[in-house]
Amino acid sequence: MEPYDGDDEESAAVLRTIGRVVKSCRERKRLTQAELGAAIGYSEEQVSSVERGRRAPSEVFLEKADRVLEAGGLIAGLKKDAEEARFPKKVRDLAKLEGKAVELCAYANSVVHGLLQTPDYARALYGMRRPPFTEEEVERLVAARLGRQEIFDRQPAPMFSFVLEEVTLRRPLGGRMVMREQLEHLLDVGRRRNVEIQVMPTDREDHAGLAGSLQLLRLEKGDTVGHNEVQLTNRLISHPRELQILEIRYGIIRAQALTPRESLAFIEKVLGET
Repeated sequence: MEPYDGDDEESAAVLRTIGRVVKSCRERKRLTQAELGAAIGYSEEQVSSVERGRRAPSEVFLEKADRVLEAGGLIAGLKKDAEEARFPKKVRDLAKLEGKAVELCAYANSVVHGLLQTPDYARALYGMRRPPFTEEEVERLVAARLGRQEIFDRQPAPMFSFVLEEVTLRRPLGGRMVMREQLEHLLDVGRRRNVEIQVMPTDREDHAGLAGSLQLLRLEKGDTVGHNEVQLTNRLISHPRELQILEIRYGIIRAQALTPRESLAFIEKVLGET
């Protein structure tokens, strides 16, 4: 189970509702918090934290509690709500937009884009954060990042375009084996018919992306939303003039990068050197 970030009132309301349902079912069965905890393999403090809305219960907690309290699926049916409440609000909001996108375009200049990261690569990134995250926070953020990647399995499938700086392929974050797995993953994803991955070589003399990373999401109804995250700033962009600038820049970045076919060959080359 994950600690809750108290600044997210939407999550707080969901967790309080889950807590009330668990408490009501427990009291109906006339069990104490300690007795329920013992029956499902959790401590009395953990059960108390869930019932007070202070912790997001895991799927295992909800499934076991549903079975022990004979709730008929009432508690187990809250798994999706608990999962969403576990993730930071900014991640949920971005994931919702990505879920509506028919096309996603992204330029990443320092690390492999989040939608393309393996679990170990993402874990290494969050583990390097200063000031450091707790182990629980790291796992929470890794789970949120991997949850966003479900967009690849959505039907109908969106179109994806990624441009990665060469340095993102060569910087050995997490160590050699983590990077080898990450490069292999890029090759697997890049061979999908709806995904194009391009590499921006370091030796380019002209570069339209020096202002930093960017992401563009083209939504079902024709709207476009931009997204940018750097240091302590996480921003959605909807102003038409700003979106026009980002679209122009991304188009030039793609033209300056290697083609998708050349890029996969380049990634294979780097993998062989890693």
